[in-house]
Amino acid sequence: MNVEKLKILGIESSCDDTGAAVFSNYTLMSNVVAGQQVHKDFGGVVPELASRAHQQNIVPVVDVALKKAGINKEDLDAIAFTRGPGLMGSLLVGTSFAKALSLSLSIPLIEVNHMQAHVLAHFIETQGEVYNPPSFPFLCLTVSGGHTQIVLVKEHLKMEVLGQTLDDAAGEAFDKASKIMGLPYPGGPLVDKFAQEGNPKAFSFPMPKVPNLDFSFSGLKTSFLYLVRDGLKENPDFITANQNDLCASFQAAVIRILLDKLQQASDKTGIKEIAIAGGVSANSGLRRALNEMGDKAGWNVHIPKMAYCTDNAAMIAITGYYKFLKKEFVGMDTTPLARYSF
Repeated sequence: MNVEKLKILGIESSCDDTGAAVFSNYTLMSNVVAGQQVHKDFGGVVPELASRAHQQNIVPVVDVALKKAGINKEDLDAIAFTRGPGLMGSLLVGTSFAKALSLSLSIPLIEVNHMQAHVLAHFIETQGEVYNPPSFPFLCLTVSGGHTQIVLVKEHLKMEVLGQTLDDAAGEAFDKASKIMGLPYPGGPLVDKFAQEGNPKAFSFPMPKVPNLDFSFSGLKTSFLYLVRDGLKENPDFITANQNDLCASFQAAVIRILLDKLQQASDKTGIKEIAIAGGVSANSGLRRALNEMGDKAGWNVHIPKMAYCTDNAAMIAITGYYKFLKKEFVGMDTTPLARYSF
């Protein structure tokens, strides 16, 4: 088969975003995402509601993705889907749909690790835009609501986790801090927004003492909880009066923890090709701080487009492309995995 004409449909359904994308001729042809507003009333993602919403969204999302790409389903050469990690009910919807479509079209089925796909989002090429992917080997700080990892990327499909969180993920810590302040879900973007108007040195938090290249955010989260609790005892309007400074100080602490470990990883490996990925890579403070550190350390920094930071199917499709080249296909007996390491 001529790989230049290869057409792959990517399907993403690991959490609360239903995504479909078409990759063809080394280029992303379409990328469609349907979010779920139902979770805002509950302060977080409700797994059962998420899986039901995926069932409603997946057919129209795939249909729109195919139409935007200007192709029919019969033109597809393979189906790539998120096997895990993620919410089991949500993964089941995407896996079942992918298997059914693959079977009906008699084309290969490709399973994708969601976290590996976040890393490979850096290799998505879009028509009319500059293409400047990282060179191998590179280090990727992968930060999301469920994961925080430093990954050594040797080749497209050859990766090694050098360090990861021992408890909470950075994205989860942002959401918990937001909830403590009474902000609506999702809280991460709001913390980032208010932090831009605050003083990052207004409040101080201790740095966790974690060996090697691993992370911990539970202590920071607890310290923030106690700070707010004690502040409210003295002043019932403590949060309102200090919201911007609280957000800025907490965000600065998270970024300091992340970049301190990334600096250690670069020093240890000697690698100066540095990337970030995952939902938290959309954080403006992290993006700015990484560029500043990169300038000082002589790093070649790679930051993904906003559209490829949060969960999307484009990253699933590009990963599927590289796996197709190696003929890494799976059968109809493939099942989703809530926990899936690589």
